[in-house]
Amino acid sequence: MQDQDHKHLTRQIRHRLGHLRAQLDSVLVGKPTQTLHGVACLLAGGHLLIEDLPGVGKTTLAHALAQSLGLAFARVQFTADLMPSDLIGVSIYERQSEGFVFHQGPVFTQVLLADEINRAGPRTQSALLEAMEEQQVSCDGQTRALPQPFFVIATQNPVEQLGTYPLPESQLDRFLMCIHLGYPDPQAERQLLAGEDRRELLARLGPVMQPAELLQAQAAVRAVHVAPALLDYLQALIAETRSGRWFRQGLSPRAGLGLLRAARAHALLQGQDHVSPDDVQAVAAPVLAHRLQPVAGAGRGSAEQVGAMLGALGLL
Repeated sequence: MQDQDHKHLTRQIRHRLGHLRAQLDSVLVGKPTQTLHGVACLLAGGHLLIEDLPGVGKTTLAHALAQSLGLAFARVQFTADLMPSDLIGVSIYERQSEGFVFHQGPVFTQVLLADEINRAGPRTQSALLEAMEEQQVSCDGQTRALPQPFFVIATQNPVEQLGTYPLPESQLDRFLMCIHLGYPDPQAERQLLAGEDRRELLARLGPVMQPAELLQAQAAVRAVHVAPALLDYLQALIAETRSGRWFRQGLSPRAGLGLLRAARAHALLQGQDHVSPDDVQAVAAPVLAHRLQPVAGAGRGSAEQVGAMLGALGLL
C-alpha cells in the first residue's frame, strides 16, 4: 500500500512539474533547455547563476519561476555602493523598546533575485555565501534561519563589460548551475515581437504548484534510484576532471555531489525513477563549466571542454 501511495504521489508531482515547465516555456519562448535546467536546479536544492547580456530574459525567468511556484519573491539590484546590511538587514535602536530591533533585509524571502551580482563589490557578494550554503544568516551575534524553500537566482553580465567584479571561485562554487540564455532564434523572436508585453504576461501568471508541493518534489528527487554502475561512471568522470588532461584543477567532492543531485532532478523531470548516464551528461555542462578552467592551449571554452571530455570518456 505504501509503495502504491508513493507511486501515486510521484505521478502527481510529475504532472505538476509538466504544467510548471509549460508555463515557463510560454513566458520564456524558445528556451526549453534553459527552463528545464532552471527547474532541475530548484528541485535539486541548488542555486542558479544566469550569465548573459542584458535584455535576453534573465530577470523574466526568475520572476516566472517565483510566481509559478507561489513563493515569496524579492529582487535586489546589485550596484557598486550596495552594502551587506542592505541585503541581510540591520539592527536599529528603537526608543519605545529601549533596545535594538533587527529589521530583516530582502534575503529573508523564498526566491531571491540577485540582479547583476557582479556589479557589487566583493564584500557584498560574499554576504550571500552563508545564506546560500547554510540557509541562514548571522547578524549581531545571532543566527537567523531563512524561509524554506530558499532559492537564489543570480544574474551577471559578461566580465568584459564596464563596472563588473568577477565572482571569486568560492562564490561560483555555491551555484549548482550556471546557464546562458543567448539570443532567441528567428521564430521565437517573431513570437516575442508579435505577442503581448512580457510584464503584462508575468502579472497574470498564477501558481501551478504550492510551496508544500515543491518540498514534496524535492523529496522525490532525493528518492530517485542511483545504481552502483552509475556511481562508477560518475566517479570516473570526476577522476577524469582531475587528471590534468582537460582542466587546470579538478572537481571538488561538493561539485560531485551537486552533479549527482542535478542528475537525479533531471531524471525525475524526464519521468524516470532511476538515474542514467544520459541524465548526468544532460546536466554536466551547466553544473561543471563554471567550476572548471580548461588547460592552456585547449582552444575551447569550459562548456565545450566538458563536452569533449564526456565524449572521450564514453560509457563504462
